[in-house]
Amino acid sequence: MASKRKGISVSRIKTGSFERRLSLTKAGLFAGTRMASHMATNWFRGEEQREARHSAMLSSQAQFLVDELGQLKGSVVKIGQVMALYGEHFLPEEVTEALHTLEDQTTALEWSSIERVLKAELGKDRLAELDVDPEPIGAASLGQVHRARRKSDGLELVLKVQYPGVDEAVDSDLNSVAHLLKIARLVSFGPEFRDWLEEVRDMMHREVDYRLEARTTEKFRLMLEQDPRFVVPRVLPEYCTAHVIASTFEHGYSISSPEVRQLSLERRSEIGKAALELFFRELFVWGEIQTDPNFGNYRIRIAGEEDADTRHDQIVLLDFGAVQSYSHTFLDPVIQMIRASYERDLKGVVDGGIKLRFMNEDWPQDVLDKFGSVCMSVLEPLAGNRDEWPDYAVNDKGEYRWKQSDLPSRVARQAARSAISRYFKVPPKEFVFLNRKLIGVYTFIAVLNAEFNGESLLRTYLYGDPGTPDASSISQITKP
Repeated sequence: MASKRKGISVSRIKTGSFERRLSLTKAGLFAGTRMASHMATNWFRGEEQREARHSAMLSSQAQFLVDELGQLKGSVVKIGQVMALYGEHFLPEEVTEALHTLEDQTTALEWSSIERVLKAELGKDRLAELDVDPEPIGAASLGQVHRARRKSDGLELVLKVQYPGVDEAVDSDLNSVAHLLKIARLVSFGPEFRDWLEEVRDMMHREVDYRLEARTTEKFRLMLEQDPRFVVPRVLPEYCTAHVIASTFEHGYSISSPEVRQLSLERRSEIGKAALELFFRELFVWGEIQTDPNFGNYRIRIAGEEDADTRHDQIVLLDFGAVQSYSHTFLDPVIQMIRASYERDLKGVVDGGIKLRFMNEDWPQDVLDKFGSVCMSVLEPLAGNRDEWPDYAVNDKGEYRWKQSDLPSRVARQAARSAISRYFKVPPKEFVFLNRKLIGVYTFIAVLNAEFNGESLLRTYLYGDPGTPDASSISQITKP
């Protein structure tokens, strides 16, 4: 959910499929005509001038698209946001850059409209049990969050309320956005793009399935309840419906807050280790991964601030609407690639990539080897051989400096300098979301300015018994 924004609200979200389709179709036809005219006139220019004008035209088309999506709000905006996050392999860079601006379009719905939803969903008597703050603490494209207090015992809770009609508009909105991209000539409709589009459709349906999200939240809470480093809100089923999720309010600071930045390096590093181990547990043990890397889905609870018994700094996990379940058919080759990368087994990395359809065994051997090398470099902070670490990525204790390493940018440059891009086009749709999660974890640790080596954690999950948390990896930080 986006941050709280006072004084900005609308009275309704337009969700009528005919109205929305008509608006998007008109926009697409206008953009398509404009692009056709541009292509016709640009053909006669020099190559360099053609490329510059085409890039400018793509940016203009993309901004026009974003303006149209932003006006419609609801699931259309969420679809645009998802495409911005995961569409780098399918959409021109100019389009994804423009779509990222949709993340700021989080206008809230007026309280009177939200109150009507709550009365219809919970019933007048059940709603009367709560004092609900009319001012939302978070607003997003599909719904918004309000704090509340149960009158009988003072329990603090939050109500996540879905905007009226957005769940019914997902399919028509996605089809309309795809059609708009097509007629505006912003994307080529190949089989890979269609597969990815269906994955986006599945993700959107999970996002609006609040009953599923409530069950998933409780599942993760139970899986993590014995680990003192994590907090998952407790779902209150008596206030949950198909369009409302009620859970306990869990306090905490944003990851980039001054309070978190002022923690000692040791404590920030322990939080980073916890985030990395949670990812390993999702990947190696559960096969269920929260794929939304939005930092708004996390809070940091500082030890001892409100609860004298809290001996650990904790990560509060807030949103489970984007949890993906992965099969062994997909995960086994992924884990093979991780193990082979750690063991410096280039052949094993390439073999895993071929199984995942990243690579084709018909490619030239030097391309396969280069691709494998790029994959292996992703494991740099988890490596056993640290001789290859850049000097600036190591502190005076020999620990990895996640932020200073600039690893994601270096890996991207390494791939761009090779011949990979001429062969490697689109990864399997499952990996698009998993890759985004991995980048999110690395970025989370970098934002914490954490410094630690991840090898021992990785070895625990590669070769140990990951079913039981490794006691040595659990933070021993006590309250201040």
